Amino acid sequence: MTSPDPTTTPVIWVDETDPTTAIELGGSKMGRLSELLRSGVQVPDGFAVTTGAYLRHCAETGLDAKIDAIISRLGEQAPEAEVEAASAEIRGLFVDTPMSDELTTTLTDAYEELCLRAVDVNVPVAVRSSATGEDAADASFAGIFDTYLGVSGIERVLDAVRNCWGSLFTARALAYRLRKGISHHAMPIAVGVIELIHARASGVAFSVHPVTGKADRIVIETSWGWGEAIVQGLVDPDHVEVGKADGRVLRYDVAHKRIVSAFDFAVGAVTEIDMPAKLADRQVLDSEQISAIASAVRAIEEHYGHPVDVEWVIGRHRRAGDPVCIVQTRPVTVTSSAEEAAPAAYDPVALAQKYLFSGKPIPGR
Repeated sequence: MTSPDPTTTPVIWVDETDPTTAIELGGSKMGRLSELLRSGVQVPDGFAVTTGAYLRHCAETGLDAKIDAIISRLGEQAPEAEVEAASAEIRGLFVDTPMSDELTTTLTDAYEELCLRAVDVNVPVAVRSSATGEDAADASFAGIFDTYLGVSGIERVLDAVRNCWGSLFTARALAYRLRKGISHHAMPIAVGVIELIHARASGVAFSVHPVTGKADRIVIETSWGWGEAIVQGLVDPDHVEVGKADGRVLRYDVAHKRIVSAFDFAVGAVTEIDMPAKLADRQVLDSEQISAIASAVRAIEEHYGHPVDVEWVIGRHRRAGDPVCIVQTRPVTVTSSAEEAAPAAYDPVALAQKYLFSGKPIPGR
């Protein structure tokens, strides 16, 4: 298979691109989906708006020069207020700068193809930033770029893509690159446009304990609906621990779940609402579903040869015996750092807030 030219390939499909090319043109998130698909793991269908499309957009619209001029005003130790102002100014440029007619047509065609594959009209999608270098061992960018869930219709998709491009310049990302002397030109951003699986339940799972680093168990955090409320620390999820060797459920703590991420058809997006009372204290996963999640996590860990954390979804129409759908995976590197010792009491909300969206490595990562 001949690799696409990165300067002239605005779109690549997860199921049509080899993993190496997918990582190069589609960033780490999209590259890993391509890898997982080829290893036999179920992933959602979708495409990436490539780094080449981003670079061409910035060059042809004059954004490059405008962004460079703004960043040139900042020093390595620029005050937080100045960084935030620069970030807002740059992100505003992306919102206000339309795509070329050519790129708009290309993305429209790709979205319509995804709708055709899903046998749906205006299929809801997840629009995910997928920066090159994101989640890398030498950079703490995990979780700081934008994701938009439940985007429906091409106009909203185009807006979400531009917002994701702009998220390369969040205040946190900008400050980090300034401190490390990393040019934004060295890490262009791609954007994944992925079919949104209609979630009955979802969550995250770790192939090692995320607090203690114990490698003998898989830890699952889950709630009803989509997992955004979990990773944002808005809901106390059910907590499950599964023996890695025998698949035995070692622990299941049912949480009082006050918030759920649900699809709002009126606005065409996933949003957070109050959990229905009858679901708030109900156990989310049964034994078959736990086994399916644990099986997928073990397979992914074996494929990569190192511990992983995984975002998964159980679709509304999934039947017993079907695989769960994997929407993202990242590496976890076990360490015995005393600074990251386990707290006295397990607090899943604090864990999510402190690690999943802080850019800091999870204890043991």
